[in-house]
Amino acid sequence: MRMKKLLWIVIFFMGVMSFAQAQRKCGTMEHLQMQIQQDPSLESQMQAYEAQIEQWINDHQNEINASKAVITIPVVVHVVYSTTAQNITDARVAEQIAILNRDYAGLNTHSMYGFASTLKINTELQFCLAQRKPDGTATNGVERRQTTVSSFSTNDYVKLYSKGGLDAWDPTKYMNIWVCNLGGGLCGYAQFPTSGVNSTFGVVINYQYFGQTDAVAPYNLGGTTSHEIGHCFNLYHIWGDDGTACTGTDYCADVPNQAGPNYGVPVYPHVTCTNGTNGDMFINFMDYSDDIAYANFTPNQKARIQACFASGGLLYSLSVSDGCQPATAACGTPTGLTVSAITNTGATLGWTAVSGATSYNVQYKVSTATTWMSTTSATTSKVLTGLTAASNYMWQVQAVCSTGGGWSAGTFITTGGSGCTDTYEPNESSAAAKLIAVNTDVFASIGTSIDKDYFKFTTTSAAKKVKVTLTALPGDYDMKLYKGTTLLATSQNTGTTSETIIYNATSTGTYYVYVYGYSGAYNAASCYDLKAQTSSTSFRTANGESLDEPNTPLVISMYPNPAGNNLTLEYNTEFNDNSTVNVYDMSGRLVLSNSFTSTKGLNTWNIDLSQLMNGLYMIELINSSDRIINKIMVEK
Repeated sequence: MRMKKLLWIVIFFMGVMSFAQAQRKCGTMEHLQMQIQQDPSLESQMQAYEAQIEQWINDHQNEINASKAVITIPVVVHVVYSTTAQNITDARVAEQIAILNRDYAGLNTHSMYGFASTLKINTELQFCLAQRKPDGTATNGVERRQTTVSSFSTNDYVKLYSKGGLDAWDPTKYMNIWVCNLGGGLCGYAQFPTSGVNSTFGVVINYQYFGQTDAVAPYNLGGTTSHEIGHCFNLYHIWGDDGTACTGTDYCADVPNQAGPNYGVPVYPHVTCTNGTNGDMFINFMDYSDDIAYANFTPNQKARIQACFASGGLLYSLSVSDGCQPATAACGTPTGLTVSAITNTGATLGWTAVSGATSYNVQYKVSTATTWMSTTSATTSKVLTGLTAASNYMWQVQAVCSTGGGWSAGTFITTGGSGCTDTYEPNESSAAAKLIAVNTDVFASIGTSIDKDYFKFTTTSAAKKVKVTLTALPGDYDMKLYKGTTLLATSQNTGTTSETIIYNATSTGTYYVYVYGYSGAYNAASCYDLKAQTSSTSFRTANGESLDEPNTPLVISMYPNPAGNNLTLEYNTEFNDNSTVNVYDMSGRLVLSNSFTSTKGLNTWNIDLSQLMNGLYMIELINSSDRIINKIMVEK
């Protein structure tokens, strides 16, 4: 009898434990608190956004209620796994996209219990797996990485390649979803758009609750992702995250206030906070109920979503993204730029033919102008007339195919004057660097084979991120970026290709830009265009990467990129150390490894790539305390 009683006690407590483990846990508010701790000004920023959203909703009621064109949002799913079970299939990803489209179209067939059918609304949003990457090449909308990290939390490490995860694609063009093993009993977490549409914007979902096939009950119907993306569209938990105080708000009047989250499938009606005959709307996607109970978004929730995607809204750029459009082969970039027959009022532009081009787009302007003059050419030249004498002109040309290619840029000076005027000389050393305004074009020249230019600028706490561009090059000019005396990055493209350096810093400082001619290149008659831009949000490269400042002085520059048989690495360190450079192919296989002894200051290493096939590789630099990873393209 005693053994039978003990057995029932064990079964009871196992049932209690199973129930506790099955309770939905969303880490969105925990993540938000982490963000606020890092940036206390975030709370006031979010409150200001809320006031704007409320005003937009009040001003656009008719527009919200009227049927309109459905917005389709490109989605990229980053699968980060450490075990085979965590590496979910493409079919399971497709299942989840189909579930999102059902739920956000108001087509979920689960019971509304006693709630009116008018409280189940079509949000007029749909989702597609991206068909093109940020660089325009084809994709199926899923990327994968096997990691040594056994589980992740709400600290956003899964969103960083350097921390074992995968970096976001451009969040202004793609909805980023990370699927991984989340610890702490988390089903998922999200980031509100009001707290930043940046490199961490998106949702993280526990692989166990993503999609339907092989998902774990009671969250095996895809509801977790519908819930978390709701946060990305500025929807809050429907009890207002005030515990059981009945004082919180989700800013939606058509959702009854309730005393805390609901779990499982409550018995209808479940009345709390004296919230009426129907009680809690536990069927709403923004509660904590089981997936089988989830049924609706309300009209007021739709209004908040629509405010995000309206013109000028925080997520408007997602509505005009081309991420859902199939990728097509792009034109090449015109080369061999020439300028001839220059007069006071005219010039003839020329370039080499691009295979597959049907025509060419041409733009030109006086270097100080803010707008371009646009024209086209069916051949590989264009005669310009009506120009201003003694003026520095910038011009660029683009091939037109099924998809436009990149722009090539050049400069020239019309006759009738003394040529380019450089007002920044002398500035041949960092000590003589000339202070320049940020976000402003600076025109200067390399006047002799030994001339070099130094400029400096300072960032503020409101705009710490840095992007420096060197364009309209009349010769093969290169550029380096320093913070104090520390070399941060080098840009050394060949010929007159523009140079770009991105450095998403986490602190303010004074930066120095060093501009010089490769192998003594110079052109006293033509200016180059230098611009130092700063921003509160991270700048991104052309392929969607965010180049973030490391936590230590470990920095690396690589050239040329693309590389042939040889690659040069420049590595700046503040201490003597032993370092290793590993090269991995895109499957994660180690294909090359070199060890070096580095000394304090700038180290230059040559890496032999002659044994590597053409393709994209990851370069890993490791010393005793740091690790940094960059990409390199090998083209022979």
